[in-house]
Amino acid sequence: MTAELTELIGRVVAEAEGEGLWPAGLAVAVPGLVARDARTVVRAPNLGWHDTDLGALLPADLPLTVDNEANFGALAELWLEDGTPRDFLHVSAEIGIGAAVVVDGGLLRGTRGFAGELGHVPVRPDGPACACGGLGCLEQYAGEEAVLRAAGLEPDEDRVGLLAGRAAKGDEDVRRALRDAGTALGVALTGAVNLLDPQSVVLGGELSGLAPWLLPSLREELARRTAGPACPVSVSRLGPEGPLLGAAHSVVRAVLDDPAAVAERA
Repeated sequence: MTAELTELIGRVVAEAEGEGLWPAGLAVAVPGLVARDARTVVRAPNLGWHDTDLGALLPADLPLTVDNEANFGALAELWLEDGTPRDFLHVSAEIGIGAAVVVDGGLLRGTRGFAGELGHVPVRPDGPACACGGLGCLEQYAGEEAVLRAAGLEPDEDRVGLLAGRAAKGDEDVRRALRDAGTALGVALTGAVNLLDPQSVVLGGELSGLAPWLLPSLREELARRTAGPACPVSVSRLGPEGPLLGAAHSVVRAVLDDPAAVAERA
């Protein structure tokens, strides 16, 4: 995986140089736990990475920032979307499910940088085993592969497209699987909402493409379980591009914050 990433970086750098440009930095969005050093992936089960120092494996001539993909998605919401509240939960998913907690306009990272691992919140303590070592984690009920299994479908390159297409055509097995996934999301989110009292929940990443079928049961579960008034749930307009846009803009903002550092490298 890192060899493929290095090859991709090399191609992009070569293309940029061919246009008379040079990269100002490199940002990598990872579906997993990233240490506060912003270069070490402590654990990313779906990639098979454990205590992986990307700073030692990727080209050393580019300033590197590694972060959880949900964090980058949340930053994209803050930086690029009008009217985004300063306190919200950003939920995104592909195979796994991640969340970012934004408090007063900044990311809440936690002591080790691991805050927001919503996918490994247990929704059924006696449920199936998860890659993290736990049982009944949200990821086992609302991750893309889990929903495909529940719907009786084989994985496809475009998992979300497959599910959305079948749901739009009225496939009841798929719709039931998505309703159940929305319920599981609502259960997991209830704990976070009751604990943190955010202004809203934003559904982003690949999940946004399934929102029409996830949201009804998700909102119903939140409304039923939340101690206070129901927390609003919205869908990110950035969709699956959110984490990529957040990663790219993190490099741009670093340049704007300290242009002198970039000039020295040039």
